[in-house]
Amino acid sequence: MSTNNADLEISNLFNVKSRVALVTGGGSGIGLMAAQALAVNGAKVYIVGRTEEKLENVVKAHGQNIAGQIIPLTCDITKKDQIANLVKEIESREKCLCVLINNAGIVVGHQKPEGETGVDFKKNLFEPESATFAEWSDTYTTNVTQLYMMTTAFLPLLEKATEHNPGYSGTVINITSISGSVAKSQAHFSYNASKGAANHLTKLLASEVSNHGIKVRVNAIAPGVYPSEMTAGDSDENQKSQVPAEKYEHLPARRPGNDRDMGNAVVFAVTNQYLNGQIVTVDGGYLLKFGQ
Repeated sequence: MSTNNADLEISNLFNVKSRVALVTGGGSGIGLMAAQALAVNGAKVYIVGRTEEKLENVVKAHGQNIAGQIIPLTCDITKKDQIANLVKEIESREKCLCVLINNAGIVVGHQKPEGETGVDFKKNLFEPESATFAEWSDTYTTNVTQLYMMTTAFLPLLEKATEHNPGYSGTVINITSISGSVAKSQAHFSYNASKGAANHLTKLLASEVSNHGIKVRVNAIAPGVYPSEMTAGDSDENQKSQVPAEKYEHLPARRPGNDRDMGNAVVFAVTNQYLNGQIVTVDGGYLLKFGQ
């Protein structure tokens, strides 16, 4: 009698050794968590951002004495020409790209929906100087449009992942947010609307790519509250951020998410060949508490 027990060993189920990955916004927060999770388990990870010093700090703090590699590359992924140059750079170094994690994102503007009349709402939502068309367009450029540009630009390299890693399909993981699902504005309408659009764009790309026979999976991870420069305001010398656990005791998990929670989700999405077109919510029960 034969058995397939070996296939179900953890080392095989979640094997990312020798995979080539690219993570945007990899200099801090969730992007750094994703990069670490892959690199410490043997992947070669390119981290992309606009600030070279931040990326170099990541390599110094987290890229030493690990099974894989963390390699910094500067790029503004809101510029089409820079994305094209980034593709050329990866093509010059690698035969394929196994994993693309579109993590970079911004939140700008803060308008509270307070008041009991239309006049109140106009005062708080329309009249503030932060409520501009530029706020919305800038938010969508980073949180939505660049997901489309990065994914479509890297599709040829992602498609080659199967050729060089038999049985493995290249994968795109968009980091969106539970803010794209929750029915509350959380006082940043443009951000929440953009994350809802990012979730839908994920499904559109997954559908079109798969239905045209291209062997690349497209999924999203929608985090709840995690320590990042967006939620904490800054990061330390190791590019890590901190948020007080007691501030989130109202969640079912009674805490914010941590590196292990996100790392586990990322490795799962990278390795599960049957996952495609899905929004994987990892939020400590946030949506259970506040609804969708």
